[in-house]
Amino acid sequence: MDSYKIHLSEAEMPQEWYNIIPDLPSAMPPYLHPGTGEPITPADLAAIFPPALIEQEVSPERWIPIPDEVLRIYQLWRPSPLHRAYNLEKALKTPARIYYKNESVSPAGSHKPNTAVPQAYYNKAAGIKRLATETGAGQWGCALSLACNFFSLECTVYMVKVSYHQKPYRRSLMHIWGASVYPSPTDRTQAGRNILAADPETSGSLGMAISEAVEDAATHEDTNYALGSVLNHVMLHQTIVGLETKKQLALAGESPDVLIGCVGGGSNFAGFCFPFVPEKLKGEDIRFVAVEPTACPTLTKGAYTYDFGDTAGLTPLILMYTLGHSFVPSGIHAGGLRYHGDAPLLCQLVHEKVIEARAYAQNPVFEAARLFAVTEGIIPAPETAHAIRAAVDEALVCKETGQAKCIVFNLSGHGHFDLAAYDGFLEGQLKDIELDPAENIKKALANLPKIKP
Repeated sequence: MDSYKIHLSEAEMPQEWYNIIPDLPSAMPPYLHPGTGEPITPADLAAIFPPALIEQEVSPERWIPIPDEVLRIYQLWRPSPLHRAYNLEKALKTPARIYYKNESVSPAGSHKPNTAVPQAYYNKAAGIKRLATETGAGQWGCALSLACNFFSLECTVYMVKVSYHQKPYRRSLMHIWGASVYPSPTDRTQAGRNILAADPETSGSLGMAISEAVEDAATHEDTNYALGSVLNHVMLHQTIVGLETKKQLALAGESPDVLIGCVGGGSNFAGFCFPFVPEKLKGEDIRFVAVEPTACPTLTKGAYTYDFGDTAGLTPLILMYTLGHSFVPSGIHAGGLRYHGDAPLLCQLVHEKVIEARAYAQNPVFEAARLFAVTEGIIPAPETAHAIRAAVDEALVCKETGQAKCIVFNLSGHGHFDLAAYDGFLEGQLKDIELDPAENIKKALANLPKIKP
């Protein structure tokens, strides 16, 4: 009987995170100070991050040990299973072999606790009492609420307003784990008040919520900021996903031809794919496909330049693909993919053509999600469904060519709290939104800081 799942024992769980920085094809560009434009120093970050995370942000070490206390909490759901999607293969009539790494088995239902737990751990060790953060669809807010609960930290979450109302049950989870949750923008911060003064009816954005969380952290001595994506230490923590996947594929006797993940800020994609990048750089024929929504096509239509990570311009300037920090995406249901920029490490590898990117509209994404739900039995998050769409398309190409490729994607989260979005799809109410490449992008990029890469 064929195995549907490839498991690792807890003893086989990786004991170190993989840091891609020493293996990059070229040096990582520096972060720049938002006020001076000069390269940022560790002291500049000390107001909102603990020393250990600042060190990880710039570490030249290829392997970073995972603390024992973090490993013990990881064992609640890790190692996560790698599934062979036999039923999906049969439905597509493809010779391709499709696998998916199932990160939906975590207590919060996504990959996000992989970094939330170590971030809470390092902040607790530094004497911090409270963490402030933003969240889009709510997966990161849930994960950090869970992690703060484990380490007896207070947690304040600024949730993008449109998602706050679209996804009330993720908000409920945050409340169960003890977090305070506010629809962003709020009147709690100066950044929020300024945004509301300019547009009282704004639906919010991740950039706005980041501004509020950073301001909250910077103005309270007992509070630090925690980010669920984009920064290097977040990508680092997520590599446990790809490291496990490598071991599981080896057990299955497989070498991946295509690795696929959805991209909002880049954390699940990077964690899944980065451990495989050294093999590609050594000449192995592996493709990495980063998938985003047409409503927020950062990698496929953005500019590669320095920009702020938030709307108010409080964060460091980072070199990335961006639609402009003032860009407000449409209220699509994949709230976790509604971010104007992307992780600088990911963007660097896209710019250097190590990673390819593509964008999909909502309806074809939900079509693939429903196919996956009826064949594999798991209802995926709308964000994850973008990766499924790409995996299905890659498998259909194999059907046409007769190639039996090994296609692997990261199932970054379940969609149990996204059923209203599925109802909208089934009732024909979802709109396919595409950012016009001529007019809207020009407008979105008009307020970029005047710094050349």
